[in-house]
Amino acid sequence: MIQQLVNGLILGSVYALLALGYTMVYGIIKLINFAHGDIYMMGAFMGYFLINTFQMNFFLALILAMAGSAVLGVTIEFLAYRPLRQSTRIAALITAIGVSFFLEYTMVYFFGANTRAFPQAISTVTYDLGPISVTNVQLIILGISLVLMVALQFIVKKTKMGKAMRAVSVDSDAAQLMGINVNQTISFTFVLGSALAGAAGVLIGLYYNSVEPLMGMTPGLKAFVAAVLGGIGIIPGAALGGVVIGILETMAIAVGLSDFRDGVVYAVLILILLVRPAGILGKNVKEKV
Repeated sequence: MIQQLVNGLILGSVYALLALGYTMVYGIIKLINFAHGDIYMMGAFMGYFLINTFQMNFFLALILAMAGSAVLGVTIEFLAYRPLRQSTRIAALITAIGVSFFLEYTMVYFFGANTRAFPQAISTVTYDLGPISVTNVQLIILGISLVLMVALQFIVKKTKMGKAMRAVSVDSDAAQLMGINVNQTISFTFVLGSALAGAAGVLIGLYYNSVEPLMGMTPGLKAFVAAVLGGIGIIPGAALGGVVIGILETMAIAVGLSDFRDGVVYAVLILILLVRPAGILGKNVKEKV
């Protein structure tokens, strides 16, 4: 059972990276970016080609995949979401779903739908620590995830752009009147979220040793669930929700419910939202009519 908790923590740290992108974008422009899971998939493929084709070091490939994902994310924001900024939320949501399918089936068209083995750029070493055993790959995944989450928290809380992000999330019109470039701030939010998604894709490719064009669909939904579970729009909530989802999934496998692990995740989401509709760390805000 302790082993499953450790496995869940490591898997949950990757879900947390993915959930952070959802929660930041929602916090800034109130958009559920359903293409986010496919940016994660694109990041995994970037890492795959950089390591496999160019024989690149894993950590360098990770950084370049994050940069490529960031460019892709900000391009999607500029071309698909910015023109719809003043339209209805349903129009933006449908566009996000359309972008998701476009990315998935573009990859299927050019690279096929088959699963590819992710290159094992890091030789696996297992460490036995009493009742649990962990691999160096798991420790690297956990370490990178924690470093990225701490770096994100620092950017949001301590930097000028982070303050601008918080201002825009509270009231974009007032932020603009105070001299904040709202478009630039929103683009920066997409850069951060997409870079984290790209990192998550490379890390999960290394963890599961496989990539394929539809790999972003289910983790993308789970990351959205994690963001809602923790309190959407709240950065620590997304991280907490990701860890909770990861632990729930591995615990479901441990008790023999591997075929129903996704169902367990969604069932727990429903139960928690019945008790706390705003999520674990969320606050109920009454809207004025």
